[in-house]
Amino acid sequence: MKCPYCTKINNKVIDSRLSKDGRMIRRRRECIECGRRFTTYEKLEDVLPMLVKKDSRREPFSRDKIISGIRKACQKRPISVTQIEEFVDSLEFYFQELGKKEIDSSEVGERVIKKLKEWDEVAYVRFASVYRQFKDISEFMSELEEILKSKKEEGKQQASD
Repeated sequence: MKCPYCTKINNKVIDSRLSKDGRMIRRRRECIECGRRFTTYEKLEDVLPMLVKKDSRREPFSRDKIISGIRKACQKRPISVTQIEEFVDSLEFYFQELGKKEIDSSEVGERVIKKLKEWDEVAYVRFASVYRQFKDISEFMSELEEILKSKKEEGKQQASD
């Protein structure tokens, strides 16, 4: 493993820890050349299905693309990086366990949008505006009206409890 500071490959492992779910090992390393410390993560290479896009193109399942899209939607919102990464971990695990060679990208998108709706309405609307590709303002407004309607119903239920 190359040191990210001096790019030398002489380093030693100081500490190793298993992640909560047991699927990854976190290693603290110290560079023998420059003495600086850094962290690496080791995990099993996953066999993930190919995504079938709306236009029938196929592309590999990309954890980084999913995280990037969610982070953009959650920018300046009260959702932690840890929450996002744990959700994407569970998403990856779910699609691995399905055992399919291909899945529709819409299935991934729907799972993401459902989670964002649980977490934060603003993040949900941001993601939905890109993912659902609203054709005009009226489609966007009807989505917002649905959110407001469900908020009112939640409020009524809490008041009656």
